[in-house]
Amino acid sequence: MLDESLLDDPEALARADRRGLLRGAAEAGARVRTAARHAAEAGIAALNPEGRPRAVLIAGSGTAATGVADLIGALAGAGAPVTRLHPTGVAPAAGALRWALPGWAGSLDLLLVVTTDGSEPGLALLAEQAYRRGCTVVSVAPQRSPLAEAVDGTHGLVVPMATAPHELDEETLAAGPGSLWALFTPLLALLDRVGLLEAPPETLARVADRLDRAAERCGPAIATYSNPAKTLAAELADTLPLIWTEGPGAAPAGRRFAAVLAELAGRPALAAELPEALPAHGVLLVGGLAAGADPDDFFRDRVAEAQALRARVVLLRDRPTGGLTAAPAARELALSHDTAISELEPEDGTDLESIAELLAVTDFAAVYLALATPDTPT
Repeated sequence: MLDESLLDDPEALARADRRGLLRGAAEAGARVRTAARHAAEAGIAALNPEGRPRAVLIAGSGTAATGVADLIGALAGAGAPVTRLHPTGVAPAAGALRWALPGWAGSLDLLLVVTTDGSEPGLALLAEQAYRRGCTVVSVAPQRSPLAEAVDGTHGLVVPMATAPHELDEETLAAGPGSLWALFTPLLALLDRVGLLEAPPETLARVADRLDRAAERCGPAIATYSNPAKTLAAELADTLPLIWTEGPGAAPAGRRFAAVLAELAGRPALAAELPEALPAHGVLLVGGLAAGADPDDFFRDRVAEAQALRARVVLLRDRPTGGLTAAPAARELALSHDTAISELEPEDGTDLESIAELLAVTDFAAVYLALATPDTPT
C-alpha cells in the first residue's frame, strides 16, 4: 500500500530517500550541462567527420544503457540503423558479461560503449575487437575506470561520465535518474556532429532548461494536487500500469518508465505502442486484472489479504506520426471496461525537449512510488 501522507511531507521524503534518488532526478538538468561540457572537453565539438556511419552499434549494461540505445534508435530514425548489442553470460555480474560484434561490422560503423560501472572486462574486449575491425569507438564511462583506461587514446575516444558528489556507491549511480542523461548527453553531441540527429549546444541547453522546469513542477515541496509526478504515483498505487505510448519520442520514454518502475519501485508494468497496444493489452481489461473483477465476492474479508492489482492505463503522448492519433480509441476501450486512465503530454518544443519532459515526470513518479511504498529498498 502507498503511504500517500508521505508524498506531502518533504522532510519525511528526504529521510526515506537514502539513495538520493530525488536529488538525482532534480539535478537532471545540471547533469546535462555537465555532460555537455565533458563532451566538449573530450574533443567531440572539434570533430570533423567524413560522413555518416553506415550503422551505429551500442553496448552497455544496466537500465540506463538500455534506455540510451532505445532513445538513440528513436531519434536517429532512418539516418542509420541503430543496433543494441545484447550481452551474454552466466550471471548479470560485470565480470560475467560478454558482448560480440556482428560479422558485418567494420570500418564504416560506429560503436558506442556506455556504462555507469566501467569495470566490465567484456566491454573492454569488445572495444579491442572493434578497433581490430576498424570501427570507430566512443565510450562514456566513469573517469579512471578500467574501461576508460582500455579505450582512451589507442582504441577510441572516451568521455568521462558526469557524476554528482552525493552518488556514493555503484548501486546509487546505476539506479539514479541522472545516470541516463550522464550517458545520453555526450552521445547526442557526437551524433549531432556526424549528422545523424540534431542536437547542437543550444538544443542541449533547452533540454536542460526543460528538465529544470519539470523538476520545479515535480519537486518534493510541491503538493500532490498540483504535482504531476506525485499525482501519477498516487494513481498507480496498487495497480498494474499499462503504459500506452503514441509518437516516436513517447515510445522509448514509456519503455524506460516500465523499467525504472521495476528497478526503483519494485512494480511490474507493461509498455506498448498505440495502436498495437489495444489488441495486445485489451484482454487485461476484461480478465482478473479488470477494475470490476470478482464482483460476486464483494463481502469477503479484505483486511487480512493483500490488495489485488487492477489495471490502469497510462497514456504517454508525443506528436503522433502523420498527425493521426489512436488516443480516442484508447480512451474508449479503457473507459468501456471501467479502467482509469492517467495521461501525460509534454509542452510544445523540439523532439528532445518533449522526450526530456516525459522522462523527467515519469522518473520522479517512479521515485515517489519507491519512497512511499513500505518494504521498497530506498
